Amino acid sequence: MPQIQLTDTQAVVLSAACARDDGAVFPVTTKLKGGAVGNVCKSLLRLGLIEEIPASDLNTVWRHDEERGPITLRTTPLAQTTLGITEPEATTTPAEVATAPVLRRKGTKQDALIEMLRAPGGATIAEIAAALEWEAHTVRGAMAGPLKKKLGLEVTSEKVEGRGRVYALK
Repeated sequence: MPQIQLTDTQAVVLSAACARDDGAVFPVTTKLKGGAVGNVCKSLLRLGLIEEIPASDLNTVWRHDEERGPITLRTTPLAQTTLGITEPEATTTPAEVATAPVLRRKGTKQDALIEMLRAPGGATIAEIAAALEWEAHTVRGAMAGPLKKKLGLEVTSEKVEGRGRVYALK
């Protein structure tokens, strides 16, 4: 099974959560400034080491979801395996670890970008920039960074006469 590399901060947050009976991430015991807690939690979510669950204690809310209400975070069995607390399950394959679920919130600009690229005929940079109220360089950066690198989506482009370069998701 491939080893998941954690930063020191990720390891501290994850270790503290695994030490709790319920595996709750909050309250975070380490002192982090600014949006560092959010960044650490997002990266742990992407790796599948923590998961979102309904929050019963309002002091531990991670975010609010329109459908599910207050959401908090707890560790997954993969977190304990990664930290060496438990042995890996025989049913967990390296492919399952590598394809940890990527969370995508509905109603965000990133979600709107993905929908525009999935639409029949795709979308041009100018169309996306106008719809999202972004600059052209922001659109290109969003396609190259979050879509390709983080979400693993394949963005294609082709020149269409009378329309210019059109981008779409495969």
